[in-house]
Amino acid sequence: MIRLRFQLTGWDRRTLVLTDTPRPDCPDCDGTGGFAYDYGDHTGEYAGTEWDPCPCWNEDRRWTLLTLPRRTARDPWSNEPPF
Repeated sequence: MIRLRFQLTGWDRRTLVLTDTPRPDCPDCDGTGGFAYDYGDHTGEYAGTEWDPCPCWNEDRRWTLLTLPRRTARDPWSNEPPF
């Protein structure tokens, strides 16, 4: 079953998308959507964190609903709407 939510993405061009979410009752990931684990380099020092998605969730499943207009610098004394 797909669990959908709205999400706002992008900094340069804001977009409203509909995305899939992890199953909250998943016995494998406990609703987090995946597994994070740290790893080290050849000296044993911390080198980063890997992320493996859980099969209960497809993080690439998303649909663009609306591209939002850009906000431009405008006269603060103007009574025109921002769009």
